[in-house]
Amino acid sequence: MARLFRSSDPAAATTAPPLPSPLPDLGVALSAADLRATAYELLVAASRATGAKPLTYIPQAATAAAKMKGAFGLGPSPSSTGGTAAVLELVRARMGVTEQADARIRRALLRVAAGQLGTPADSMVWPLEFVQKCKASDFLDPLEYEAWQTRNFKLLEAGLLVHPLVPLKKSSISAKIMRQIIHEAYDGKLETGRNSESMIRLRNAVVSLACRSLDETSDECHWADGFPLNLHIYKMLVEACFDVDEGSVVQEIDETMELLKKTWPIFGVNQMLHNLYFTWALFNHFVMLGQVNSNDLFCATENLLVEVAKDAKITKDPDYCDVLGSTLSSIMGWTEKRLLGYHETFNTGNIYSLQYIVSIGISAAKILVENQDTSYENHSGVKGDIDVMRSRIETYIHSSLRSAFAQTMEEGASKRSSRNRMPALSFLAKKTSDLAIKEKNVYSPILKKWHPLAAGVAVATLHACFGNELKQFTAGLTELTPDTVQVLKAADKLEKDLIHIAIEDSMDIAGGKSLVKQMPPYEAGTVMANLVKAWVKEQIDKLKGCADQKLEQTWNPVDNNSDSFAPSSVDMLQLIEETFDAFFELSIPMHSTLLSDLTAGLDKCLHYYVSKVKSGCGTRSTVFPQLPHLTRCDVGSKLFKKNEKQQFPVKRGSQVGSTTGNETSSLPGLCFRINTLHYIQNELENLDTKIKSCLRNAAQPDVAGGLSINFELSQAACQEGIQQLCETTAYMVIFNDLSHVLMDTLYVGSPASNRILPLLKELGLILRIVSSTVHSKVRNRLITALMKASFDAFLLVLLAGGPTRAFCCQDYQIIEDDFRALRGFYLTYNDGLPEELVAKASSEVKSILPLLRTDTETLIERFKKTISESYECTTKSRFPMPPVPPHWSPDNPNTILRVLCYRNEEAATKFLKKAYNLPKTI
Repeated sequence: MARLFRSSDPAAATTAPPLPSPLPDLGVALSAADLRATAYELLVAASRATGAKPLTYIPQAATAAAKMKGAFGLGPSPSSTGGTAAVLELVRARMGVTEQADARIRRALLRVAAGQLGTPADSMVWPLEFVQKCKASDFLDPLEYEAWQTRNFKLLEAGLLVHPLVPLKKSSISAKIMRQIIHEAYDGKLETGRNSESMIRLRNAVVSLACRSLDETSDECHWADGFPLNLHIYKMLVEACFDVDEGSVVQEIDETMELLKKTWPIFGVNQMLHNLYFTWALFNHFVMLGQVNSNDLFCATENLLVEVAKDAKITKDPDYCDVLGSTLSSIMGWTEKRLLGYHETFNTGNIYSLQYIVSIGISAAKILVENQDTSYENHSGVKGDIDVMRSRIETYIHSSLRSAFAQTMEEGASKRSSRNRMPALSFLAKKTSDLAIKEKNVYSPILKKWHPLAAGVAVATLHACFGNELKQFTAGLTELTPDTVQVLKAADKLEKDLIHIAIEDSMDIAGGKSLVKQMPPYEAGTVMANLVKAWVKEQIDKLKGCADQKLEQTWNPVDNNSDSFAPSSVDMLQLIEETFDAFFELSIPMHSTLLSDLTAGLDKCLHYYVSKVKSGCGTRSTVFPQLPHLTRCDVGSKLFKKNEKQQFPVKRGSQVGSTTGNETSSLPGLCFRINTLHYIQNELENLDTKIKSCLRNAAQPDVAGGLSINFELSQAACQEGIQQLCETTAYMVIFNDLSHVLMDTLYVGSPASNRILPLLKELGLILRIVSSTVHSKVRNRLITALMKASFDAFLLVLLAGGPTRAFCCQDYQIIEDDFRALRGFYLTYNDGLPEELVAKASSEVKSILPLLRTDTETLIERFKKTISESYECTTKSRFPMPPVPPHWSPDNPNTILRVLCYRNEEAATKFLKKAYNLPKTI
């Protein structure tokens, strides 16, 4: 046994104790030695092997159940031709009966035979005969004689009073007499002489009790056939079928069986009881033997269980059913103790014996169920051979794997040291996978014989075991940590391994798919995704709060002279980069899936920051001045009195203008913001490269190649913000900062006295500030915006300069020269702007200038023509007021009208008076 079950010590092979007997207790103090001596006496009596001429043994055609020799691979035995005496002699030796005791038994039998010649052995009450025929002189030791007598009285008590075949009536006088005599014998007060009064009374009582029958018509003798006394004695004879030293079945098994059958009438044993008890004996010796060659015992046990199953179907004898239930339950108790923990019981060294133990356990279970044993039926819950087999196998798998899983957990807890900081569940997942592989390769191939989905049941059990631990783990999760990720990844891998085994095991087998469906998914990926999403939300909320905090910091470039852009933008991008670093450090398997969520969230935060950077600085429309009311020139008067300041209505934004003292909206402050947006835009492009590198490092190169990390909102906001800030800055500079040399001075009074040169000087100073402040990549965008604003302002002076300005055709050349000077300024400053860009920006001015040299009459006629083309109903003297166009044009009536308003000629004044009744001043 020890060798079969995890022991490698051959010396321990026969040390296993026998199983508890399946028979109920006798209730009489008869020892195993007493029963063994009685069994031998009755065997000799039944064989009539007495005297010098023992009965000759003639082999008979044994039944299939008795013909055991072939089952054990045994050849002819030496005693096969020696007759009953030879076999009996071997049995005597195996039962430990001395030659002196054997001789005494034979002498007693001769005395009995002499007095009752021809009486069958089963018609005698042998303990009574022995007490009467044996004398004290037959024993060397008086104490031995007393013990022998006591044993026989106890046999009479057990067979006739305690366990009679026919139940006693309470009123039985013979029973009362016998009890009294037995007690006298125990007390040593009984006279055992053959003709003593006590012996006569005893004999009469014994005969009266022994000759009772169930049908009250036969004259049978019953003293040793009551249950369980009969089987307690018979089991001693069955033990004679096994070698005392080796524990294996003896070579003379068939001959010994034939000899034992002679005692069946005495014990009331039939083939069914013999099959049942010999099955128990075979199994019990396997348990005690536990050696490699004991597999023959298993095979014989299994074969006899087939016979027992047949017998059990055809008998309802209560005693048989009692023994059947206790025997099979005992066998099952032993097998299930090992099968319910077969991982602990069997390994690669003894795995061959698993199939025998399972087979016997299943066979015993089927017999119990078929005979409707209530206790077992409730335990199994099903009937039918297939259901029994599968039910028991599933029970073994569930129990064994749960125990193995629990042991794995304990081992994991004890083996984890300071050097191995792997999370407990990650370690458990790895060990569970190893356990599943071992189950599949070692145990399932054997268990498949009884359950085709054995491997599937096993992995489903492990799936549930680990699932319970994982459920407890995930129930308390509130944040995502590297250990949490490691556990969830390990759980996900384990589940895939287990499902693969289940699917592989269930191919083309009915019920396989349903087994997989019964494995509720761990959803480790979902748990991980939800935790990542929560983590992403936390990071986004943190960044949003940081954005608000950073935006409160100063935007004065004087306070940030170390950089040309806001330090808060560096902090924001650093936080974003750190967030991505932390994201990839999580080592989650779904980076690409969740990356878009993270990017979108961070993009919104950064977009919020960018929007705040550009907000409140105004736009082109907030800086562009309102057009003054149209007037006509007061020809011949002074247009501009000395020390009179030009009143040009400028529409200023709330944060626009250097005169407000708000440095953040000054030229340096606005350049500071432009640089900040450019820095963010540039860094976002670099971030795409870094993230793809992180994806490659995370073993997702295919994803990285096709993934575009776009901060679309932020990129668009930066692009739009730079454009907006450039335009705002340019128009703020031209119409606010340079208004003293442009809107307030240029061509005021007379064009010749207030030319473009002061403006160009101021513009030079502005461009020096821009060149030293704005990043080179966006510098030309701002200069281009300044150029466009300059040309817009130049046209505004010519077409909406107010009543302090008036022009005549002779002024054209001055204006043309100034225009060329302005163009040349942008073409030549530093490297200058491209010719095409300057030409495009100045094209509107260039198209309008020819109107300034056109004579008044021609202008009036052109105006009339364009106005009539635009409006159907007109009179010769009155015309509708044309609206201000989005762009000035030489063919636009409003544009032509404005040239006439500033024409310092009487013809123009009269026309405007007549057509629109325009005043000379407001």
